Amino acid sequence: MTPKRVVVWGTGVVGKMVIAEIVDHPLFELVGVGVSNPAKVGRDAGEICGLPATGVLATDSVESLVALRPDALVHYGPTAQHADENIRVMSAFLRAGIDVCSTAMTPWVWPQMKQNPAPWIDPITAACEEGGSSCFTTGIDPGFANDLFPLTLMGLCGRVDSVRASELLDYTDYEGDYEDEMGIGRPPSFKPLLEIPDLLVMAWGATVPMIAHAAGIELDDITTTWEKWVTPTDRKTAKGVISAGDVAAIRFTINGVYDGREVITLEHVNRIGLDAAPEWPAGSADDVYRVDIVGSPSISQETAFRFTDGSGRSPAVAGCLATGLRALNAVPAVNDLPPGWVTALDLPLVPGVGTIR
Repeated sequence: MTPKRVVVWGTGVVGKMVIAEIVDHPLFELVGVGVSNPAKVGRDAGEICGLPATGVLATDSVESLVALRPDALVHYGPTAQHADENIRVMSAFLRAGIDVCSTAMTPWVWPQMKQNPAPWIDPITAACEEGGSSCFTTGIDPGFANDLFPLTLMGLCGRVDSVRASELLDYTDYEGDYEDEMGIGRPPSFKPLLEIPDLLVMAWGATVPMIAHAAGIELDDITTTWEKWVTPTDRKTAKGVISAGDVAAIRFTINGVYDGREVITLEHVNRIGLDAAPEWPAGSADDVYRVDIVGSPSISQETAFRFTDGSGRSPAVAGCLATGLRALNAVPAVNDLPPGWVTALDLPLVPGVGTIR
């Protein structure tokens, strides 16, 4: 196949790892790299990512990247906290007829979600119409663990009484943001952003109404729960020490209610140390994404992401890489779809062409 020419926006944890995969990939050609940090402008993408020189220099000029006329923008920008900037960057590509595959703006995993404000939806809808382009978001929670996995398994059932998708991770070696967002490492009196129900549903709950839509039902309500576990001892992490008396584990759920019962549940249990909150759910192996379906038949599936290259990188980081590669590998399929919003329900099987080599 002719390689797909891609621009990568964002060289944070996910973007850097994906660029490293693109460099040796037969199906993708890296033609541009966009950054927001002025200190990275003009530097070779290889230098930024700890790789040999690529000949591709990072830029913060959206116009110059659009002028490269890539097959797609693969966007690893910030979360919906920076919605205006994300919309500015992505809509510029879409208006120029360039498809976008992204992990940012998790509410766009299901654009029809009623919590999505019009100023977040209308500009992208208009940009897709103007450019005849498509926009796909897979999310960072990660999206595929909360939609692709449960939806695929539900297709093996005659009846589903309930479906639960759980992230069960140890964050000891994880260097991503979790203090202000989740309250890990903060006193129990601290109220993190995601403890606010409306923000939690908007940030990570889009797959709940997506699954309901796919199953042909309309939910009565979406509810949330939030729990904290306080450590009795100091705990070392990749980011420092969490002191005794502070939060070292959180558990939350987002629940789709139908006919008076919870039928769809997203659950996150994030710990600092596998011994934290021992009474909370854990996988049969450490650091897994789990789907549990009660129905006919009942199904349980656990998926583990690991690095086996000797780098010592954590399973949480391996999950971040898989999230980024879901967006990259979707590019050929998104290129073939009609213009407009794209969700996991619109994509065909994405088998990862070019991965075996």
